[in-house]
Amino acid sequence: MRDAAPAMRKITREDIECLAVGAWILGTGGGGSPYLGLLNMRRLYAEGHRVELMSPFDLDGEDRVAVVSNMGAPLVGQERLADSRNIARAVAMQEEYSSVKFRAVMSLEIGGGNGIQPLMAAAHLGLPVVDADLMGRAYPEAQMTSVAVGDLRPYPCALYDPRGLESIVTNVPSWKWMERVTRKICVEMGSIASTCKAPRTGREIKDWGIHFTVSKAIGIGRRVREAQRRHEDPIAAILGEAQGKQLFRGKVVDVARRATEGFLRGRCVIEGLDEHRGARLELAFQNEWVVAWRAEGEKRNPIAMSPDLICVLDTVSGNAFGTETIRYGMRVTVVALPAPPVFLTPKGLEHVGPRAFGYDLDFRSVFA
Repeated sequence: MRDAAPAMRKITREDIECLAVGAWILGTGGGGSPYLGLLNMRRLYAEGHRVELMSPFDLDGEDRVAVVSNMGAPLVGQERLADSRNIARAVAMQEEYSSVKFRAVMSLEIGGGNGIQPLMAAAHLGLPVVDADLMGRAYPEAQMTSVAVGDLRPYPCALYDPRGLESIVTNVPSWKWMERVTRKICVEMGSIASTCKAPRTGREIKDWGIHFTVSKAIGIGRRVREAQRRHEDPIAAILGEAQGKQLFRGKVVDVARRATEGFLRGRCVIEGLDEHRGARLELAFQNEWVVAWRAEGEKRNPIAMSPDLICVLDTVSGNAFGTETIRYGMRVTVVALPAPPVFLTPKGLEHVGPRAFGYDLDFRSVFA
């Protein structure tokens, strides 16, 4: 039995503006641009909808939580505009199939537009949003979550497409199979689908969730917006708020990308400016920035890699660039932010370390 009503914090319009900025930074290039989700939330709030934020520790152990995200290639998400009703429908599908009543909704990943998806669902469904996620950033694949590291059940998963396509994956032998099967469905849906993952209990969120990441994203976004208003250095504000390190500063001179198999893959090359003049930084991405190599002449050394967060920021504004929005000529500053501890364990590295993305590198943290 619930002893007392949990404390709820109202999410204000200003919080949502800050969340869009902070989630884009934590997205490490992926998760989809928050801009379309932000427009949805502005409209929902203008219509009178309101959303509340609750602590993960206010969940009862048997409460059920809907874990939501958009799945697919971020570049396609720029072409197929977000509709807040899509993610709400995916939650309703999961409730109907699983015969559960959700207590709250939360994000699969706080990074990028997926950090706003639970707010859109919550506004339509009248549910609170849990101040947590399962990545602490954005990752491209289903097995790259804290609950996968914890060997929690990966199914069922509901996928919705607004043309009337509704799919539920009812059983799979592993998280990697869930990724393979849902990715194929997502590609057939046009490489973007609204999803509601396997329902999680309050106990599972307490044990395996990455806690207070919504508040973290709002806090980062607030610092950036304050720095912009005061004409202060927003990069310094981000590094101070998130305990990060600056890696490189320069100009984008080459971008190669392709949308394939439901992902956006490619590379970006940055030519050094200021103290980094004469060097270049090469970034590989699979939806998100995965590995950064610093090159000088013939020498090429990896200096940052997943699970550390690699963030490419506008040098002047501090706003993040996504792998689908980065362009030639942009002046950028590349920073690293610390990874959630669950991904720094040997098992965590099996799921999200450089070898999980196909790079034969031993993980070395920027913060070691």
